[in-house]
Amino acid sequence: MFLKSISLFNYKNFSEVDFEFDAKINCFVGKNGIGKTNILDAIYHLAIGKSYFNPLAVQNIKHNEEFFVIDGTFEKNGRTEQIVSSFKKGQKKILKRNGKVYDKFSDHIGFIPLVIISPADNDLIIEGSETRRKFIDNVISQLDTSYLHELIQYQKVLSQRNALLKYFALNHVFETDTLSIYNEQLNQLGQPIFEKRKKFIDNFVPIFNKHHQAITDSAETVQLVYESQLHEMDTLQLLEQNLGKDRALQYTSVGIHKDDLAFQIDHYPIKKFGSQGQQKSFLIALKLAQFEFVKKQSGEKPILLFDDIFDKLDETRVSKIVAMVNQEEFGQLFISDTHPERTEDIVKTTHQSYKIFSL
Repeated sequence: MFLKSISLFNYKNFSEVDFEFDAKINCFVGKNGIGKTNILDAIYHLAIGKSYFNPLAVQNIKHNEEFFVIDGTFEKNGRTEQIVSSFKKGQKKILKRNGKVYDKFSDHIGFIPLVIISPADNDLIIEGSETRRKFIDNVISQLDTSYLHELIQYQKVLSQRNALLKYFALNHVFETDTLSIYNEQLNQLGQPIFEKRKKFIDNFVPIFNKHHQAITDSAETVQLVYESQLHEMDTLQLLEQNLGKDRALQYTSVGIHKDDLAFQIDHYPIKKFGSQGQQKSFLIALKLAQFEFVKKQSGEKPILLFDDIFDKLDETRVSKIVAMVNQEEFGQLFISDTHPERTEDIVKTTHQSYKIFSL
């Protein structure tokens, strides 16, 4: 599977631009702020249905324009697949495959497996638990459509329960029977999500450890720990035990929406105790493990986007990634970099076909 071509109309800083891609390696080179990352983001947009950097669709429209269109042609299983994502101000975003509009974006997730490695991944370390939950959910959703539907349903019920708790507080009433209906639904939806997250982490951690050891020559010991209140008891018990707290807070304080993925170095938070280099190694190992996991589970090599990472890595780490390209572990690669000569020197050592786009 690979992306053959892409056309952008009024997307971020581009008015109208077309690219024809190599099936193996494609590099976008040029100064900062010229739009290299925006092209990678457009590719991500076609695969996942939204931007990696600006989830609000209106923020992806070029200034002083009313709409954007991203049109991509993929080769998958010997067939040509056209994916189009478009958005006009004041209207709903549209996602189409071969001219047919998706009723639900979630039906598209996983059709184009993709992994992005970007400096923005640092948010996984510095931001709150929601960012790390999204990472888990993104990986599992690319491989399990029922998981994504369960998650969407869970969020709907959670919003309804929270609205009910606010209603009770405002009106000085409390109806146990009504609340128990939502409790039961959250339990039924939450348990399978917890089990799938748990199974994912069990399978993912050994792959992550392998990549981290390869990148760092086993110089450091790191841990990925799935933290969930459901390790102790089921959702129903949690909700009943925390009823007083939820009534006081007017929102649901327990459940799988509070799960986290702890990033540790020697069993301490890497956010506080890891150097910048250690944090980078951790994140790249995490994303390479995501790539391998999706590849194993889906039977396809995901498209891999490297955003500006050669500018952020030392030569040792870069050479290890290049070695993986040489071993045919990757499928199609997209790379952005500020140094044309450096980029060409790196890709030449892979002995693969490539194209360089100077912006």
